[in-house]
Amino acid sequence: MARVTAVAHRGDPYRARENTLASFRSAIAAGADAIELDVRTTADGVPVVLHDRTLKRLWGRDVPVAALTAAEVAEATGGGVPTLAEALAVTAPVRTLIDLPERSPALAGAALAVVRETGAGARVYYCGDVGALRAVRAADPGAEIALTWKRTARPRDTLLAELRPRWLNYRFGLITSATIEQAAARGCAVAAWTVDSPRIMRRLIGLGVTAITSNRVATLRRVLRRAGAG
Repeated sequence: MARVTAVAHRGDPYRARENTLASFRSAIAAGADAIELDVRTTADGVPVVLHDRTLKRLWGRDVPVAALTAAEVAEATGGGVPTLAEALAVTAPVRTLIDLPERSPALAGAALAVVRETGAGARVYYCGDVGALRAVRAADPGAEIALTWKRTARPRDTLLAELRPRWLNYRFGLITSATIEQAAARGCAVAAWTVDSPRIMRRLIGLGVTAITSNRVATLRRVLRRAGAG
């Protein structure tokens, strides 16, 4: 059976707070092949690692990240929200999937700049908003892209020709054998997100996905090992 990439969703969030350096270290120790993390920019243009627009859910501060400087974000979170550069230093042992959640060429450009400055290009790939991914492709013809897809209709051929993704990154409930076959016909592998149930992991492995994103990477690693796909 082909190897399936185990992608840790925001690190290891059931063991350490999501999108923190501690969470990334925990996921690597648990056997992740790649770390998925989310990037937003501060008021002074620094890419930081956070899924939400504000600090409220994780850090108790109902203020947009975009309204604070990087120094203010660090102060408000006790240093808990890492910069992208700090995160890439910690995730160096594995691959890093950068999720760009905003339709923002500026966000994509800032993330690409950090990747170049840190020399992480060979181990980084990108998913997220289609608008951001368009900006990635325009700025870096060689970037590896995982096209995030949430619809039952398959991606248009024109979009695939424009973005040239390596992966079609599907919400797991949309994946069928036909999905796998259609992706293969277009030269793409299929990745699934976000899967925490061992039963669903096994189903997806049987269908032939080549990457699974999970909040429970240790569980995913065990399922892959038992299936001969780890």
